[in-house]
Amino acid sequence: MRPCDMSPRKKSTKLVKVSSTDLQPILERTLDNVREEVRDNPYLEEAIRVLPVGGYRSAIGSFWNAVVDDLRNKVIHRSLELFNKSVQLGRNIQTYEDFQNHVNDDQLIEGAYKIGVIGWEASKILRHAKETRHIFDGHSRSSSPSVVKVLAMFDDCARYVLSEPFPPQIIDIDDYLTQMGSEDFDRNDIAIENALAELPEIYKEELVNRLYTAYIHKDASTVLRGNIEYVSPFLWRGLPKKVKVQVVRRVDQEIAAGHKNKTALAFKFVDTVDGSRYLSQTARRYKLTPLVEELASNLDQWGVENKCVRELKPYAAYIPDELIPSYVKALVMTYVGYVGSSAQYNRTDFYADGAAIYIPDMVDAFDDNAAASFVYALKKNDRLRRRVQNPRKMARLRSLGNIVFENVSDRFQDLEFLELLVDPDEEEAFIKAMQ
Repeated sequence: MRPCDMSPRKKSTKLVKVSSTDLQPILERTLDNVREEVRDNPYLEEAIRVLPVGGYRSAIGSFWNAVVDDLRNKVIHRSLELFNKSVQLGRNIQTYEDFQNHVNDDQLIEGAYKIGVIGWEASKILRHAKETRHIFDGHSRSSSPSVVKVLAMFDDCARYVLSEPFPPQIIDIDDYLTQMGSEDFDRNDIAIENALAELPEIYKEELVNRLYTAYIHKDASTVLRGNIEYVSPFLWRGLPKKVKVQVVRRVDQEIAAGHKNKTALAFKFVDTVDGSRYLSQTARRYKLTPLVEELASNLDQWGVENKCVRELKPYAAYIPDELIPSYVKALVMTYVGYVGSSAQYNRTDFYADGAAIYIPDMVDAFDDNAAASFVYALKKNDRLRRRVQNPRKMARLRSLGNIVFENVSDRFQDLEFLELLVDPDEEEAFIKAMQ
């Protein structure tokens, strides 16, 4: 009986040869995914020639060169300006030769991803393919790659790069802003959405900041401002929160600088893009304190009430705590109005019609804190108590009470008072509770 051989077996280094006949259908399936105009790329042709005769290292290197060539051309087509902003190279890339001389594969992949030539998944796959090329074509002492490894790399690169069409070109910000200052600017929603949707995040951030800067500039034309007001909401919807906060907080800089007109334009830009929620407390107090004070001191002055309420409406959910008592009381008194007579108007129920349109929605934004101010505004208010003796005025107050009652929490401390207000059968008890 022969003793068992316990010595470790040597791994066989003999390559499994695959005939060109076996490779042909696999190659054809891979090449079917490659764009027609790429198929005569000399690097690709070289890879196809050497693969059937076992030149696996050379095939990997040649195929990767075809991928790099395609990526460079797509980046140039997309935007060299944006590529230079996206990748820190220490110099500007202006030509294809600059890519050859100054941009390595990792930088090319990073930049292509950042400017939208390739997606996140493609960037990860290409980094793996780059390592495959680095190991097997860049190091002569590495183990020989298998045909499976080669074909897997071919398939990945064909799928994520060579099969993908050229991306749309990105708008040049300088040219776009110049065009926005022209009466010839095309306010076509589809054209605007397409132009802005293609912008990578870094370009969107630059564009929104430049739109803001142009909008508040003292020399901006009415045409430019009008077009910015039209375009900005499209751009704003696609911005990340951190960029929105950064732009809106620039309002504080204008407040501190003391430029009244520029500050007013800054707030108008924020209103245009519906960015009020990102204003700082300082900015909110600056904007809202004069409006609340003006509304509170001009009861029954319909023109003033209409103007103040219209300007306060965008900030209904963001009123600073110290302004809420005055703000809530002013809204209630404005909405209820008064009873009187007039030779000019055939009515006895008077209130600011323009303000009345907005106030219910503004009250709908009340939390428990604002609701407590609502209750406080009703109690011991002799003027309001006299006015709601009229059924029409009581009905108007009750309509606001219903909104508040629906929104307060179950633990609201003045829930019973609100219940009296919203119940028509408890009107007498409510009037007494106001005293």
